[in-house]
Amino acid sequence: MMIRSVLMPLGLCLAAISAGCATGHRPSAPSEQAAQPAKRARNVIVFIGDGMGISTITAARIFDGQSRGMSGEENLLSFERFPNVALVKTYNSNQQVPDSAGTATAIHTGVKTRAGVVGIAPEARRRNCTEALAHPLPTIGERVKAQGKALGFVTTTRVTHATPASLYAHSAERDWESDRYIPDQDLEAGCVDIARQLLEFPGGVDIALGGGTREFQGSSLGGQRKAVHEDLIQQWLQAGANRRVIQSRSELRSVRPDEQILGLFAKSHMTYVAQRPEDTQEPTLSEMTAAAIDRLNADADGYYLLVEGGRIDHGHHDGKPGYALSETQALAAAVSVALEKVDLNETLILVTADHSHTFTISGYPRRGHPILENVVGNDISGTPKTTPTLAADGLPYNTLGYMNGPGAVVGGSRGTPQTGIHATAQALVPFSKPEIDGKLSDAAAHGGEDVAVYATGPGASQVHGVLEQNRIFDIVMAAFGWKAAE
Repeated sequence: MMIRSVLMPLGLCLAAISAGCATGHRPSAPSEQAAQPAKRARNVIVFIGDGMGISTITAARIFDGQSRGMSGEENLLSFERFPNVALVKTYNSNQQVPDSAGTATAIHTGVKTRAGVVGIAPEARRRNCTEALAHPLPTIGERVKAQGKALGFVTTTRVTHATPASLYAHSAERDWESDRYIPDQDLEAGCVDIARQLLEFPGGVDIALGGGTREFQGSSLGGQRKAVHEDLIQQWLQAGANRRVIQSRSELRSVRPDEQILGLFAKSHMTYVAQRPEDTQEPTLSEMTAAAIDRLNADADGYYLLVEGGRIDHGHHDGKPGYALSETQALAAAVSVALEKVDLNETLILVTADHSHTFTISGYPRRGHPILENVVGNDISGTPKTTPTLAADGLPYNTLGYMNGPGAVVGGSRGTPQTGIHATAQALVPFSKPEIDGKLSDAAAHGGEDVAVYATGPGASQVHGVLEQNRIFDIVMAAFGWKAAE
């Protein structure tokens, strides 16, 4: 009964988009309007590198090239070869520097909204259940299923995290992944946690792959739902035919085209690429992408697939450039896999980011110098030196660093910076942010500058210039030949 209170007003909204069910914030200009492409797309794949700003792409390009024996600067990541590129403005309706919930909602609903909410119009304040129930936004996921296409997503985060949730959920708070943090009065009012919304999504997500088992189960099963013995996974399996839960890369290889698949490969987020043991049973982002395309391609009407490299963002929040860059490299590899498996005459591929980070590349390192090491520059004649360049305090410094975050120098005296794949880079400002559980986090903050979107396939010509982030939604709609919300 509770889920209906979320979806009934949404159903009315889907049926009467032209009537302006959710007015929302849709900044645009005539030159930004996405016209219908000459050829429609049967399929659309959107890759989102969470936190993958321009500086991340540049550093990852060098990191990737150096990992393959190149100097690095001349390298190109797979998606950097796409013919169409634009810059994207990422602000939320109420924040200059955005969060992932608001930015992902802009991409998947066509409306810029507040930070911290998922699939909810900007009229509703964060954590206000009543206002959220009154202002749902139709999502790409709902439109795709209503049009008879298949729907899937792949993520290296929890499947209930903000970016994938923007496909299927409506929540006044991105952290309401399970019912653990939802106030009882809001549950009674009809607000539903994101995990339940995923498993009760009308028509079902055809394939969902990532982490986050804990959001679906009570503490007796190792989860964190309020009811100790609750198991949404078993409830989901029993509620329909041809449903299967998979939990390892070997099981991923046996996915059948007639199955609805929920792949949960970790209790929380999936393991960083840089920390994975060789015998891991977690599939790679490339393996999950390949399996998702194979499953969705069985649908004669086509599909929409979201692929999120979600832990790029987490690497940056942790102040670990090596983690962020190896995760970006994995996303680029997944794009390569997709390019091998699809027909670009019928499939639009977009690669973008939801936001950037306060991540910098600086200090005049010599050409080809290892990107994760301290700066070694050139002498006055332009000849490479053999010893690290020293700052005014007599110490070496990283090529890569942050404006704020865990590596902040406190007390005015810094030590010799760490280097290598697991290093925490030095930062300027110590940062503190309260989390939903009341704890303070020192995680590095997001950046507010523009990000890029790269495009190839039917409709790619609409990607050019400087775009409002919500126009990505319109480009997808136009590629499918559907009318975007007014």
